[in-house]
Formats: sequence, C-alpha cells, structure tokens
Amino acid sequence: KRLILEMNQADISRLVSRLRIKVNPRLRKFRNPEGPLGRLKKLRKTVTALIKHERIELNYPRADEARMYAERLISEAIRHGDCHKTTMETADFWIEEKQLVHKLFKVLVPRFQNCHTSYTRMYRAPRPYPGPNDKKSSFRTQRQSVSTFVT
Repeated sequence: KRLILEMNQADISRLVSRLRIKVNPRLRKFRNPEGPLGRLKKLRKTVTALIKHERIELNYPRADEARMYAERLISEAIRHGDCHKTTMETADFWIEEKQLVHKLFKVLVPRFQNCHTSYTRMYRAPRPYPGPNDKKSSFRTQRQSVSTFVT
C-alpha cells in the first residue's frame, strides 16, 4: 500500500489580497531631479488626486504606475477596514490630504464592496495631430451604476 502524506500549508490568497489588474514586475523609471523620493512624491500626488477628483488626465506611464498603488490601497481598505492599524498607516502614507482618508473608507469602500472587477479604469486619450508624441490617458475610479427597474 502507498501512503500519501498531505502537508498543511497556508492558503496564500488569504494572506495577501489579489489585485484585479496586471502588475508589471519592473517599475518604470521616471526622470526626476529628486531621485527615487521625487518619484514616490509624484505617485503619492497622483493617488491623492485620483481619490479626490475620481477622474484625472495625465501621461500614460505615470497613470499606469499609479494604478497599481491605488488598486492596492482600495483593496486593503475593503479587506481590513478603517480599524486595522497597518491599513490606516498605508492610507496615511499614500493620501496626502488627510480629509480624503475619510472619503476612502466612507465613500469608496462601500461603493466597491461587492465589485468583482478592478476598481480603476484607464483609457487612452486622443493625441492632437501636430503635437508631442506623449501618450495621454484618462484615469478614473469605476462608478457603480445602480439601476432600478419598475415593474
């Protein structure tokens, strides 16, 4: 007879929440005179603007990079809530305007609580013909449309 041993292993999906977007393993190199700290500062400003306005237009590479951090922030806020110390520290780091932390937990989290797709959308904006070759994008949070049917 063969003896089959089963090992008890932790379910990794419960330890780290899975993002609903493709994440590039290599970070983009943004030209910034302040170096890596300037790069983080720009990304923090972008994530803060997205939470504040819920729709921003900017360069495509920067929007693509900031999307990963915004998705992770919303995902952790939904998973752990505002009573979790680490989640609050993460929100405090990424959101520069502190009144927007309240918006994250009281407005965006209930909106995306039952969402099964990504929390943000990115569209390529049209490029003006005689102009720079920089790709622009429109970056926004998804809005949950609630439709009521009258029968």
